[in-house]
Amino acid sequence: MKSVIKGLKPYLNYSFSSGGYTGDDYLSFQRKFKNHIKKILPECYVLHDFNPNHYYCSGVIKDNKDRFIYFSISDVRYFPNEWYNRILIRTMSHDKDWCGGSNYYTNLEKFSDNIQKLYSCPYDIR
Repeated sequence: MKSVIKGLKPYLNYSFSSGGYTGDDYLSFQRKFKNHIKKILPECYVLHDFNPNHYYCSGVIKDNKDRFIYFSISDVRYFPNEWYNRILIRTMSHDKDWCGGSNYYTNLEKFSDNIQKLYSCPYDIR
């Protein structure tokens, strides 16, 4: 977990607030997580859409060939550190294809490398 940016490191092993309204702690985390994803995207990839939710989030990444990739993290209250260790990624046939291709999981450290592999060698993601 050495490559976590300074802004996200405090959220490792963090116990998020819970309730009917999304807590300020999660809203801060979500903003930092989104900005980190944007920073680590490979050249020719952009964050096409970001979907903030109640203690979890997802998004769509687009490459320069108009191919789309979906990513998602689990509820941070019940799955601590999965936002770092287990990010769902999969191909999409278009930017509203919520069923998509096969599910793969990556961690934040390998996120950039593994989204590039989805279209080139999908069975080689580790």
